[in-house]
Amino acid sequence: MWLADLPPFIGFYAAALLLPLLPAKTRWLVLFVPLISGVSLFLNSDSLQAVQVSFMEFELQLMRVDRLSLMFGYLFHIAAFLALLYCLHVKDLLQQVSGLVYAGSALGACFAGDLITLFLFWEMLALTSVWLIWARRTPEASSAGLRYLIYQVLSGVLLLAGTALHYQQTQSLAFDYIGLDGLASWLLFLAFGIKCAFPFLHTWLTDAYPEATPTGTVFLSAFTTKMAVFALARCFPGTELLVYIGAAMTCFPIFYAVIENDLRRVLAYSLINQLGFMVCGIGIGTALALNGAVAHAFNDVIFKGLLFMTMGAVLHRVGHVNGSDLGGLYKTMPKTTWFCIVGAASISAFPLFSGFVSKSMVMAAMIEAGHEYLWLMLLFASAGVFHHAGIKIPFFAFFAHDSGLRPKEAPANMLAAMFIASVLCIVIGSYPDVMYSLLPWEHDYKPYDITHTLTQLQLLFFSALAFVWLNKQGLYPPELRSVNLDVDWFYRKALPAVSSGISHRLSVLKTQARDLTSNWYAKLPDNKSSSSYSITQLTKRMSAVLVLLLFVGFLARVL
Repeated sequence: MWLADLPPFIGFYAAALLLPLLPAKTRWLVLFVPLISGVSLFLNSDSLQAVQVSFMEFELQLMRVDRLSLMFGYLFHIAAFLALLYCLHVKDLLQQVSGLVYAGSALGACFAGDLITLFLFWEMLALTSVWLIWARRTPEASSAGLRYLIYQVLSGVLLLAGTALHYQQTQSLAFDYIGLDGLASWLLFLAFGIKCAFPFLHTWLTDAYPEATPTGTVFLSAFTTKMAVFALARCFPGTELLVYIGAAMTCFPIFYAVIENDLRRVLAYSLINQLGFMVCGIGIGTALALNGAVAHAFNDVIFKGLLFMTMGAVLHRVGHVNGSDLGGLYKTMPKTTWFCIVGAASISAFPLFSGFVSKSMVMAAMIEAGHEYLWLMLLFASAGVFHHAGIKIPFFAFFAHDSGLRPKEAPANMLAAMFIASVLCIVIGSYPDVMYSLLPWEHDYKPYDITHTLTQLQLLFFSALAFVWLNKQGLYPPELRSVNLDVDWFYRKALPAVSSGISHRLSVLKTQARDLTSNWYAKLPDNKSSSSYSITQLTKRMSAVLVLLLFVGFLARVL
């Protein structure tokens, strides 16, 4: 069938164009887009052909099919279906159309065979996803969306510059293994690193995701960062630097997540933590490690999406997700509570849940590669994620103290999406060979050996014991009604303060210069009109320079 040979993004883009024309009661038909496209991709995976188009003197490859792109293609279809089902109750067309184009752009990027095609979809990811933040229509969402867009555009600029240099050096635009061997590769590495939320480049994620709409965050958690993981796996497997970057990513978010009050922001930090495991796997570069990275990306989209769904349901019914003001919601939102517990068990890598069968692959590969100290960091990170996502999220949202809130259960479509995600978490965890059979590289890994299972259960038991003891002793960090900043403090607090000081000083200098020239002009004789003209011109030029400097200070304040 000729439709099966078309790149998957076309169906999503076409649906986004047609959706505004459909009556509101028939917009549920949009669910057939990822369903039909995903089934078609799975059934025809062995017969799909490359699709090429000519652009100027370049041959662009819109459809490159291999096991890596297929794995992410299946994943993005599942994520798109769950997110669209989750947002069916939303009447805001902006979110639904943006979500469709956003998901389609991720599919276009993962099947791209050249760097120019990748760049086009890379930018579409940025331009469409930002509307899921702005759709919240609050001042905080507006500011966070602007900062988010600046980071995403910067990533695109680096990708374009790296592509141009790479083509100049190699006469190739192939989206394939590149490795760190020159300026071009470093530019591409940084472009992918921004979208993957590398340390010091991560604040767009923790800043913007909590400010998006309840449904917008579900979309955001699935595509941008996982597309970056895919790009790193394609271009930089076995790059040792990634092992150290990934280990840092697993650890530092834990400290911020533990003290954070906004539970969606806790999950944003947790997302960086999970990305760290994937980056480590890509950096190790063995078949086991790369399979572990891809498998964990697959599972993370589902269980992290599930957790964001549960917090989105709370936000939809209560209006906020501040841990200090929640508690007792299990009484009127019991189904959402159970789904949250399934997500928490999955991200904490409990046996029989999906996180257990993928995270263990990366940790086993870390030991095999001889990185014992980094393995200890991953072990610490595993315990930490159980604290802040496995326990903190369900405990403070649904249990803890009784806040007196009695909201309704989540809408039926939200519950349906959470139910499907929960089933996937349990099925993948209980029957991992279903997912393992789709992995790109050959493997013979068996997750359920006695040693690994008992070790993980001991880790979880002692982590839970530590949480209970710290909580009983009053040593666990309290939920404070505050906003915690990490390195974004430099551009959200320090830079505006500095720019304000500079602007004030420049205003004073401008006033002094105007007064000085006015005094000079008043003292001149009437017959020296030419001199007064020269002084007036000089004053105008000085004023223009000062206005330019003020504009630069304003830009610094916005950034």
